[in-house]
Amino acid sequence: MRFEVSQVLDAIERRLGTDPALAAGVLDVAEMMYCADLDGGAGRPANLLRLGLVIDALARQVGEEQVIAYCVVDKSLLSNQDLTSNERMVMRRWADDGLVEVIQGAAPRVVEVSELTGLPVISRALPSTWAPIPGAGGAAMNPRNSIPHGPSQTGQRMMSRWWHCPDPECGGFGPLRRSTGQPIPRLRGGQPGCPRHDAPLQDTGPRAPQQVLAVRVDGLIRTRFVVTAAAPVVVGRAPEGGGLMLGQWLGEEARAKVSRSHVSLSLTQQGITVTDLSMNGTTVKLGGAADGELVLTKGAHRVLGASDLVELFPGVEFGRLGALSSTRQLDGSVVAEAPTMIFRPN
Repeated sequence: MRFEVSQVLDAIERRLGTDPALAAGVLDVAEMMYCADLDGGAGRPANLLRLGLVIDALARQVGEEQVIAYCVVDKSLLSNQDLTSNERMVMRRWADDGLVEVIQGAAPRVVEVSELTGLPVISRALPSTWAPIPGAGGAAMNPRNSIPHGPSQTGQRMMSRWWHCPDPECGGFGPLRRSTGQPIPRLRGGQPGCPRHDAPLQDTGPRAPQQVLAVRVDGLIRTRFVVTAAAPVVVGRAPEGGGLMLGQWLGEEARAKVSRSHVSLSLTQQGITVTDLSMNGTTVKLGGAADGELVLTKGAHRVLGASDLVELFPGVEFGRLGALSSTRQLDGSVVAEAPTMIFRPN
């Protein structure tokens, strides 16, 4: 039973992140853990597995299979006796790995993150975009307010810089710089600071411009990814040396037609350029196919328009976030393996 719970927590872990470019919403973990009605009040007043139900509901709401949630953990949770020792240990690990933020006063930080980044708030207690409520499979999102219109000017400026925390063990702003993004700094008196260590952050230079794209396979948005001006991104079945691997979502026929390294994407002042690297070619659906199609052969390239889609094989495509959406209902769940005697969705 303990192993099954650990499996579910590991599945939840894969849906956590503090890069605003990849997240679909921001939430207070403590609030979600005490929403006992989401699972019918399964045994304990607080249960970290309820976070998985909320992440499932977020995935269905935005239509993204591998949705990422920006989670804020109040420091008091790390010693909260309503939780198991394993749950407290797991949250510490998530914080050390930079997957969640730990801060004194999570609710105000959730509001700040939303205002700076434009991320929707998921909450019942705060002014929010969506409120989690009991629903089929455990939870659903009740719309409250419209989705924010992007980051504030202050947020844009902070997300265009790299920041460094003086604490060498900091998971969010430590020495191990991520290839794409960082959390959004906390503002104290107008000065950027580390949420966890309450220390001023050092500005270490500009961050490369970036664009967020999404992959759709067989009608489902599978994941988001980022292309930066710092280096090209290779997309394919299983790119050598890193890149975006699609093989886990491909059927037998698609695996035979999508090359290991199918296309390369680069970001310049002109926009995102796609270059074909494959044996079978790449189709660019101009305006999402509204304006026709262009077939690229090996070595050919094209600057993508705002609503252009790139098709590697019928049903395997990607484009800018917002230019495509899921055309069928998501059926996966991060809490699918939860033991029913501990945790039973409605």
